Amino acid sequence: MEYIATFFTQSGAIKYQRYLVSKNISAQIMPVPRKFSSSCGISVKFTMDDDVLKYISDDIDKIYEMSSSEGKLIYRAEI
Repeated sequence: MEYIATFFTQSGAIKYQRYLVSKNISAQIMPVPRKFSSSCGISVKFTMDDDVLKYISDDIDKIYEMSSSEGKLIYRAEI
């Protein structure tokens, strides 16, 4: 399944992308799609078959499951 995560800060996005790669999960940094809003403007797009909620970090604002072109919000940080 493909996901897009948005972040509170750019450094959080970079740190999360590196974390996923260290776990052998394909992940790339990209601009946040216009349909999603984000504080920092960059997101991480990644693909995994495992339970994505096991990989939540404090840096993540939202995670969208990209099973459709609109994306489905599956996680939102509690502020």
